[in-house]
Amino acid sequence: MVSTEYERRIAARFATFDQDGNGWIDREDFNAAAKALLAEFNAAARSAKGQALYAGAEAFWQGMAGIADRDGDQRITREEFVTGAVKRLRDNPERFGEIARPFLHATLDLMAGPDGMVAVTDTERVLRALGVPEAIAATVAATLDPDGDGKVGEAEIVPAFARYFTVPE
Repeated sequence: MVSTEYERRIAARFATFDQDGNGWIDREDFNAAAKALLAEFNAAARSAKGQALYAGAEAFWQGMAGIADRDGDQRITREEFVTGAVKRLRDNPERFGEIARPFLHATLDLMAGPDGMVAVTDTERVLRALGVPEAIAATVAATLDPDGDGKVGEAEIVPAFARYFTVPE
């Protein structure tokens, strides 16, 4: 059985997805996240990177809805989120990260340098733009860079995304 503490940790992540604070997660929250990132990195929505980010947000929404929208109303309540995320993480934590891969890949492409790597400071900017509190964003971003070179890539980001749901704030 999944512990109440584990469920509490996952439920705390709900607010990051509920961008507009209306009490549920829906497609608009994912679009709002894409819009916030484009604004943070001064990228146009109609650019190739902007379109890739919106497409990634839609793919992420579809994956999340497939995991958690139990009643099919195109809204994920906190309870549905906790139940869906707990089940998916318990069964296969990497799978949860995989549904986010198109969005994460497009986000990384938005801010990557010529070497395809992203500055840890930019990763922190992403987290803050998505509503993660500043102190937590700094800590999370720093932990993504175990070799201390100041850069991270997709290989670190995608698995870390799934782990984010299993660690205390």
